[in-house]
Amino acid sequence: MDPMASSPRRVLILAYDGMNLLDLSGPMQALFTVNRLCEERGLPPPYAIVVASVDGGMVASSAGLMVSSLALSEYKDAALDTLIVSGGCRGEIFIPCPRLAEWIRQHAPDARRVCSVCTGAFLLAEAGVLAGRRATTHWAWAEQLQRRFPEVRVDAAHLFIPDGKVWTSAGVTAGIDMTLALIEEDCGHQLALQTARQLVMFIKRAGGQSQFSVPLAAQSKDGGNFADLHAWVAAHLDEDLSVQRLAAQAGMSPRTFARVYVARMGRTPAKMVEAMRLEAACRMLEDGKLPLKSVAAQAGWQEEQNLRRVFLRLLGITPSQYRERFSAKTGAPEAT
Repeated sequence: MDPMASSPRRVLILAYDGMNLLDLSGPMQALFTVNRLCEERGLPPPYAIVVASVDGGMVASSAGLMVSSLALSEYKDAALDTLIVSGGCRGEIFIPCPRLAEWIRQHAPDARRVCSVCTGAFLLAEAGVLAGRRATTHWAWAEQLQRRFPEVRVDAAHLFIPDGKVWTSAGVTAGIDMTLALIEEDCGHQLALQTARQLVMFIKRAGGQSQFSVPLAAQSKDGGNFADLHAWVAAHLDEDLSVQRLAAQAGMSPRTFARVYVARMGRTPAKMVEAMRLEAACRMLEDGKLPLKSVAAQAGWQEEQNLRRVFLRLLGITPSQYRERFSAKTGAPEAT
């Protein structure tokens, strides 16, 4: 979108009792911030933002703070650009509001983009918006989402996932990351970065980044069965980590180890090693000190070209581009 366009994009953020306050206020603040940045430059604000709920009036967040909202029946603007569904739940089971889900089912086709934050994905799934699509949510809710909506391809590994016109994000602050990506798509990279700086965000994170560290995720998933192995792998990334070596470390035969690991972890040992090596490489690039060939060697990919291929395949950017975007020392000369 051209930020010089005279007509702002209409953004509707859905609220409901028990929503997470930051799931709503985070995206909203990011949108208001880019509006203010444009106005300071003499440009028209790119977004017109409305918060709405089923019945309107004051809506209670899970933190107890009340939020003013417009009744959905009073929202008459047909030119809906982006719909954002906030998340949040007071209990351990998310029960989508039938009236809200029905409104989404009827109006989502008219929006250019449909987005959810955290458990807002349950509302999109209930409305049929996520059927056949890849989607994410907060890692703690991913299994419940997959179990209740098997037609959705749930991927809890990422901060946010765009699948066509539908964007879903993980919990809480990931909604801001997703919104910054929406702003970048509409207004360009520089305005998105300036918005991130105004929000005092350390980096503008890409959607492909993990919700949390690979070793922690692995240990959380397997209940400790392979905890020692994962800790050992994290400390030996630059060594031979073939199935044979991992099986020996785990005290199993290679065939038994490969079968048991996939059954318990839901992915192959090779995918686990690749994820740990990628995370380690990202941390080294963010630190900004090591040359790329040293990053490749210490992460276990030996050659810089191997490192480049993995980054392009998994993140869609080169290691140099990752360092440029996310290094704490952005602006320093590139280490080679």
